[in-house]
Amino acid sequence: MENYHPMDSYNESGAADYEHLRGDEAHAVDFLAGSVEAAGGGPVLELAIGTGRIALPLAERGVRVDGVELSTHMVDLLRAKPGGADLDVFVGDMAEVPVGDRRYKLVYLVYNTLFNLLTQDEQVRCFESVAEHLDDDGVFVVEAFVPAYLHRLRDDQYVDAEQIGVGHVKLDVGRHDPIAQILDESHVVLAPEGIKVFPIVCRYAWPSELDLMARLAGLRRRERWGGWQREEFTAQSRNCVSVYGR
Repeated sequence: MENYHPMDSYNESGAADYEHLRGDEAHAVDFLAGSVEAAGGGPVLELAIGTGRIALPLAERGVRVDGVELSTHMVDLLRAKPGGADLDVFVGDMAEVPVGDRRYKLVYLVYNTLFNLLTQDEQVRCFESVAEHLDDDGVFVVEAFVPAYLHRLRDDQYVDAEQIGVGHVKLDVGRHDPIAQILDESHVVLAPEGIKVFPIVCRYAWPSELDLMARLAGLRRRERWGGWQREEFTAQSRNCVSVYGR
């Protein structure tokens, strides 16, 4: 996407729109809380903490949660929530994990956020930076979609009707670059008051590529699941939850 920067997705309006998205938060928190317990307790770090949809309920369970976030608009929304002001949030690039000399029992990335790093080098650097801040018995949990569906695209592009209402239409428009493993996407809202465009670009990676990134950082895969409820990971899985440790 020409002249794209991640802040184009997570500016003030993008952050507000993000607030309305919903995933499998409850089961994700259960899974991560179990990982904290298995690692011997906190503290934990969420990369791309966003507006706190995972961090806040995890903190309510008595876990100390720190965060890294690039968008100050997202941090503002987090701070406005109950308990949000109590979390230590470092504003910066998650590939560098800018948390000083702090170390963690658990570091995690959810919602395909690793793919917001748009080059393989940046993604590898993220794994390396996490390893530098991970306790010897700590784990790194990564949630990412499985890009198997991309072969279904026609001419490496698509247009999907996400919502059709009396007063508006929401389209999901995408273009795929299979060489760079880049997916340019925009959610386009057509309404009487005008047109709104919400762009997002991701550089996806296959599960085996994630494992190689981990190995380059001195980590090894311990577990892989098809979802937060520990569903079996199969060729039909569209989601991938990986757990890495030393």
